[in-house]
Amino acid sequence: MSDKDPFDDRVLEQDEEDDIQNISDAEDIEDSSQNSEDQAAWEGKEYVISSYLQEMQKYPLLEAEEEYMLATKWKEESDPQAAEKLVRSHLRLVAKIAAGYRGYGLNPEDLISEGLVGMMQALDKFDPEKGFRLSTYASWWIKAAIKEYILRSWSIVRLGTTAAQKRLFFNLRQLRNQIKQQDHAQDTRSMDEKLAERLGLPVKEVADMHKRMVGPDLSLNTPRDQEDEGEWLDWLEDPRKNQEYLLAQKDEIEKRKELLQYALGCLKPREYDIFIQRHLKEPPPTLEDLASIYGVSRERIRQIEVKAFTKVQTVMVRRAAELRLQVRP
Repeated sequence: MSDKDPFDDRVLEQDEEDDIQNISDAEDIEDSSQNSEDQAAWEGKEYVISSYLQEMQKYPLLEAEEEYMLATKWKEESDPQAAEKLVRSHLRLVAKIAAGYRGYGLNPEDLISEGLVGMMQALDKFDPEKGFRLSTYASWWIKAAIKEYILRSWSIVRLGTTAAQKRLFFNLRQLRNQIKQQDHAQDTRSMDEKLAERLGLPVKEVADMHKRMVGPDLSLNTPRDQEDEGEWLDWLEDPRKNQEYLLAQKDEIEKRKELLQYALGCLKPREYDIFIQRHLKEPPPTLEDLASIYGVSRERIRQIEVKAFTKVQTVMVRRAAELRLQVRP
């Protein structure tokens, strides 16, 4: 690896000022996989970008010593003026990195704005005592912020939730073009299989990501066809039970509980205890267990249980009739 800092001030002066002023024609930062629509979308905002680039020229690049002093002042004293000067001196860097992601069809101003967010995050964590330039450190934060924005904005369905999926998303189109250029007639494997081998991922994961990238989001409120007034949403089945049914079921359970509590109040203490033990406990005790507790025979416990159950059932039915409730006993 070369010791030359790719973001050295002299390099930025030579490369960025020439390339970024002609941002729509800069081949060194163009995504090789972008299509004509993406290019047109970016160039359609050329007047906005030009205005932004003209604004950047007001803020010169900083020498290493001045940058170190400003960064130290920001870190130790939280001087907002020092932070503002550091950020403005790196606007060229933000624009150049943002332009590298113009192949995704997103608004260039938004890409630059997200890049500035990453720049400010980098400044907040930058340590000038480490010995490297802010531009070198900030470039990774700027790229990360822009990539996160692209993933959030690409689809209403969240993409790239893992590191492998993010790598797949940002490399898929470029690798497809490379494979097409290098393809051999004797290689009969599908494109997804070749991509999966290159990326070290399952074929299904590559195929799913490709479908999500080429297929636009469709609204469920879209009409099914020109002749049918219905929407796709009308044909979407909800596996859950009907809400009215669930509400009625809940209401009936509550009524049953109230009736049961009322009926239990009509039992004698021993009947109450045996009923609870045998019908409301899991697992219920055996007749032998209760017989040993009460010092009676197993048959006597069974008789008390039957009597208590019949009494509870009778009281519940009578009470439900009094309240005009349609609840089965």
